[in-house]
Amino acid sequence: MKSIVGRKIGMTQLYAEDGTMYAVTVVEVLPNVVTQKKTLEKDGYEAIQVGYEDKKASRVNKPMKGIFEKANVTPRAHLFELKGDEMMKFEVGNEIKADLFAAGDVVDVIGTSKGRGFAGVIKRWGHHIGPKGHGSGYHRGQGSFANNGRCNNRVIPGKKMSGHMGNQSATVLSQLVIKTDAEKNYILIKGGVPGPKLGLVTIRSTVKTLRGNVEKVKPLLDRTPVVEPAAE
Repeated sequence: MKSIVGRKIGMTQLYAEDGTMYAVTVVEVLPNVVTQKKTLEKDGYEAIQVGYEDKKASRVNKPMKGIFEKANVTPRAHLFELKGDEMMKFEVGNEIKADLFAAGDVVDVIGTSKGRGFAGVIKRWGHHIGPKGHGSGYHRGQGSFANNGRCNNRVIPGKKMSGHMGNQSATVLSQLVIKTDAEKNYILIKGGVPGPKLGLVTIRSTVKTLRGNVEKVKPLLDRTPVVEPAAE
């Protein structure tokens, strides 16, 4: 399994040579620098710790500064742990770039969903709205709190109620990589991914067993402007 950290920039469209349109999410993938390796003997599991985006040395506290000095890398703003057999080949100080994945790969994207604040059950859980006629005392309520005939003087755990909606880990499975560019540091993924613009996401090889034919990426239309030499 392969993984890399990036930042969601937004969505756009790409066209293939035959006219097929791909709605894609642009993920900026700056080089992930390996700052530490977790081993089975010392830590009880295997993973690599990577740093994402530069950070001023004056804003790094002493414990974090020690991690970066030991790895001999510049301070980083965010640290993530990435697991997978293919990730263990990287050593401390190595950079992982966007070309870790290629067009046609199928990936999962993990991010933090948009926060919706306090929401009722209609919005949060999709419950059916009550009667709208005059005199009805129930429109957008939470419904009965009965416990299936049991009188145990409490609400059974798992009852769907109003509360804080969103702002939690979310994963979309089996997304298709349309294009990668290690020089310009981006990966284009078909469809939407969790989180707001500029939110951090983790891209990993899909964990779902793929059945049937996997969609192939068609040759993309080259929209690079042609600059003709100036006439003498």
